Amino acid sequence: MERARPSGRRRAGRHPARPGGPHQRVLVRLGRLSPQWRGIRAVTVAAVLLAAGAGTRFGGDTHKLRAPFRGLTVVQHALGAALEAGLDATYIVTGAVELRDLIPDGVVLVENHSWELGQATSLRAGVFTAENDGHDAVVVGLGDQPLVGPESWQTVAEAEGDLVTAVYRGRRSPPVKLGAAVWPLLPTSGDVGARMLMQMRPEQVAEVSCPGEPVDFDTLEDLQEWK
Repeated sequence: MERARPSGRRRAGRHPARPGGPHQRVLVRLGRLSPQWRGIRAVTVAAVLLAAGAGTRFGGDTHKLRAPFRGLTVVQHALGAALEAGLDATYIVTGAVELRDLIPDGVVLVENHSWELGQATSLRAGVFTAENDGHDAVVVGLGDQPLVGPESWQTVAEAEGDLVTAVYRGRRSPPVKLGAAVWPLLPTSGDVGARMLMQMRPEQVAEVSCPGEPVDFDTLEDLQEWK
């Protein structure tokens, strides 16, 4: 699979743009992730939204990420929060369903052609792209959590540490910050992700209290309950 690197670097996400505009597109070949020494400079943190799964449990007339919810689609709410957080770049990892018509200016689209191998491949695809673009950490969120707001992304991004998770009323849930030091530990396949890292390195996990509702819209009933 060929990989097309975006031309130039820009600080995506500072000013959210209208949905449906042009966006950068990246084809990713999953590779070995290794932190690089980058000298003394400002640390940059990128937002990575995972939106590649098939959503087979949803049962609606459309893919759950494209389902209408409070005037937008589910994924537009989730992506809008990531953009509004104003991190140094914003990436969305897609796979099972076409989403480019819902992606606004300033977002880097990462196409994961290995999405059927599980969420781990999407996580690696997003981290690999952010690493290649020179970022030092990522904050990872889920495309089917439309009620997680920008404050959660910001709070997690600003917290110290290489493993930071949002906590909602005592319950851990994305977004999760992953510093470059833990990238080599990322799983290579399966429906696992940052949770596995936290299980492997519990002593490194920092928790930050966040507002919002971290509910996953896995089924049509989930969506209807929160409309």
